[in-house]
Amino acid sequence: MIRSIAAILIASAVCGLLAADLPSFEVASIKPAAPPKDMNGRMAFGGGPGSNDPGRINYPNVNLKLLLARAYEVKMYQISGPGWLDSERFDVMAKVPAGTSKEQIPLMLQALLAERFKLKLHRETEELPMYSLVIGKNGPKLKESPPEENVKEGNNPSPGALTAPPPPPPPGGPGRGGFTMGKDGFPQLPPGRRGTMMMMSPGRAHMAANRTSMESLAGMLTAQLDRPVFDMTELKGNYDFSLDWAPDGQGMMGRMGLGGMLPPPPGAVEAPLAPAGDGPAAASIFTAVQEQLGLKLEPRKGPVEMLVIDQMEKTPTDN
Repeated sequence: MIRSIAAILIASAVCGLLAADLPSFEVASIKPAAPPKDMNGRMAFGGGPGSNDPGRINYPNVNLKLLLARAYEVKMYQISGPGWLDSERFDVMAKVPAGTSKEQIPLMLQALLAERFKLKLHRETEELPMYSLVIGKNGPKLKESPPEENVKEGNNPSPGALTAPPPPPPPGGPGRGGFTMGKDGFPQLPPGRRGTMMMMSPGRAHMAANRTSMESLAGMLTAQLDRPVFDMTELKGNYDFSLDWAPDGQGMMGRMGLGGMLPPPPGAVEAPLAPAGDGPAAASIFTAVQEQLGLKLEPRKGPVEMLVIDQMEKTPTDN
C-alpha cells in the first residue's frame, strides 16, 4: 500500500515537472462560458494546424473533462476526477506558434492545463464494467458502403475541426437548417456524404452514418451509455446505417444534457435538434442495436488505463 502511494506521488510530481518542458501557445484565454441560450448550445473544437485557421484554436463551451480528453488523447470515460469536470465549461482561445504540427496541439493543451488549472495527475489501470459490441444471433443487418471511387468526397476536415454545412435541399423540398427532413421528423444525412450525424428530440434519438467503421460505432455508443463499448465484431468494412432509440439519460451525453452535445468526429455533419415526433415509442438502445443493426451489446469487465486527477483547480488563473 505504501509503495502504491509513493508511486502515485512520484507520478504526480513527474507530471508537474514535465509540464514546463512541453510546447506552449503564444497566448491563451480561458473564460467561463455563457449559459447556452437554447438546447443547440454545443461544445466544439475549431482551428489549429490543418484547418482554415491554423494560427488559432477556438474551443467554445467545452467542459474540463473534454479538454482533458483532447489534451491526453484518451476517451472521456478514462478520466477519473471530481464531478465538476463535466459541469464547468469554458471558452478557450489560443494563438498557435508558426510551424506547429497537429501532434503538438495536445501537448500545448497539457501545458495550458498545468499552468492555469494547476493540474497534476497520474495513470493507472482499473478493472471496469464495459460492453462488447458483437454480432447478433441472426447476423448483422448492415449495408456495406459503396467502393471509394463511387463516394462523393466531402470537406475532409481535420480532427476536431468544425465541418462546413451540407448542401441545401433540392428546390421545393422540405428542409431545416439546410437539411432535407425525413418522414420521421429528423434531418437526413445527404446521400453519398461520408460522416455521421447525431440528433435528439424529446424521448427519441437518431444516428445516421455513411462509410462508418464498427470501431467508430462503438465510440458513438460509448457516449450514449454508462460504460465504454469495444468493437468485437471483427467486421472490418465501412457501413451505411441508421439507428433510432429512446435515450435514458444515463450515458455521458445524457448526464450533460441535450445542450452538451459532443464535438463531431472527423467527417461528421452537424444538424439541428429535431422536433418532438408523434411516431411510436422508441426502443432502448440495447434493443435498437440488436433489432436494427443485427448486433448486440454484451456486458463484461476488462482492464482500462485511467487518468486519475490528483490536483486541479476549479477556476483557472487569470489570463
